[in-house]
Amino acid sequence: MSAFRLVDSHCHPDFHQFDEDRDAMLARYAEAGGQWLMAVAVDLENIPRLRSLAEARDHVFFSVGVHPNHEVEVEPTFEQLCRLADHPKCVAIGETGMDFFRHRVEPSLQEARFRTHLRAARAVDKPVIVHMRDADSDTLRVLEEEGANECGGVMHCFSSSREVAERALDMGLSISFSGNVTYKANEELRAVAAFVPEEALLVETDAPYLAPLPHRGKRNEPAYVQHVIEGIAGVRGLTPEYVAELSHDNACRRFGVTLQG
Repeated sequence: MSAFRLVDSHCHPDFHQFDEDRDAMLARYAEAGGQWLMAVAVDLENIPRLRSLAEARDHVFFSVGVHPNHEVEVEPTFEQLCRLADHPKCVAIGETGMDFFRHRVEPSLQEARFRTHLRAARAVDKPVIVHMRDADSDTLRVLEEEGANECGGVMHCFSSSREVAERALDMGLSISFSGNVTYKANEELRAVAAFVPEEALLVETDAPYLAPLPHRGKRNEPAYVQHVIEGIAGVRGLTPEYVAELSHDNACRRFGVTLQG
């Protein structure tokens, strides 16, 4: 697939898992056909590291935000998020959302944090990257109440039902699939991947996590997004080349990315 344009719409290239081979990892992504990638924030402490990574590489863009289960001494403020997002290579707010799987952060605090992110996304007119795990109804409720349709956004690493996808789509959100769509047991998720309208379809790795088949159980990396694309192409009855081009163009539109050269 190296002749076709790939995009990884959600990954964490700044994480310590890549400290020993970051440049080689990014080179492998480019060799696979990677055009650009979204380096997604999970905390504010490492925003300078993310920003430097993006500034040093033409085809790396980044977001600002605090993961719902990231413990902090002081909560991020609306003003802080807006200020950090004021950078030409910052193209999104997040990842944010609600995650009741581990409960490191109390649900009420997660909701308040989520609302702050959504208000900042609307204010700076950048899409929101939504993390949702074991919290479908609450996440959708907050998205609807906070007018997520005004800023747009992405349901990252989507792992829920068709009904949940339909509610997100009704708000104009994109649905992004990761390596778990290739796992043999996930027939229901593949059915959702077959259902999502073309214009709302995105792909990602969430690297270094959730490596797709045939790399499951190993460290994930952006080059493996091609396996996600192949899995989705199979259930949709399309060629991988078509899905690669489609997901690339969709990500450019969603994040307002225009590549130079």
